[in-house]
Amino acid sequence: MSGALTAGVHAVIRAAAERAILPRYQQLAAHDIVAKAADDVVTIADAEAEVILAEGLARLLPEAAIVGEEAAHADQAVLDRLSDALCWIIDPVDGTNNFAAGKPPFGVLVALAEGGETIGGWIYDVLSGRFCHALAGQGAWINGAPVRARISGQEPPIAAISLVFADPARRAALTTGIAPHYSVVDIPRCAAEQYPRIVLGTNDVSLFERTLAWDHAAGVLFVNEAGGKAARPDGSAYRVDRHLEPGLIAAASPALWDELAGRLAAL
Repeated sequence: MSGALTAGVHAVIRAAAERAILPRYQQLAAHDIVAKAADDVVTIADAEAEVILAEGLARLLPEAAIVGEEAAHADQAVLDRLSDALCWIIDPVDGTNNFAAGKPPFGVLVALAEGGETIGGWIYDVLSGRFCHALAGQGAWINGAPVRARISGQEPPIAAISLVFADPARRAALTTGIAPHYSVVDIPRCAAEQYPRIVLGTNDVSLFERTLAWDHAAGVLFVNEAGGKAARPDGSAYRVDRHLEPGLIAAASPALWDELAGRLAAL
């Protein structure tokens, strides 16, 4: 893939942010926010941004299917496209709960998959303009500069462990069997922030239960292309067409990944 594609994706994302997201930030009325599941909301900005993103990305690669988070919520059959030869995957506002509350972090996530495997990922922080991207086999960048994952250097390592979607037994096991071995910090409730934190040395490891494609496709590729490791707990690769399977570990180095995976296996 060429730099021209990334430039095009960046422009489409900025357009969605400027036209649909930023004007709504801290300006949402009560009727602009709708609960779509327990502890999960959607806003008018999500819907408007997804339309802008889908239309713009379709112009870049007309042959690619499109799977948007909100379109998939409205029609589960959309998920069948995740295994298509080419597929755009869109999270129009990642961190919607934060956005709806009028606080950061939140961002836009776009990925491109080929036959279920992510080959491009783009992560945009709407408020700061930070733009992370990765291309399969070509590396990772932040704001156009190549980046390599680095560890925090803290002991014990810094871990962000998502317990939001864990059942009570799983939550108890993680709390007693994993948390004591790490310096545990709050999760940002935003994959567009969590994955850059892994690469930038803010967090060393992160553990996810729910692994939906629009939340994780771009970030998993970004961490792996930066020299960290993101994979299923058994070591298998994350595939977007198997995104309903639970469990995902992201780490700033393969050694940190191995350590957390070993602890999980021992639970």
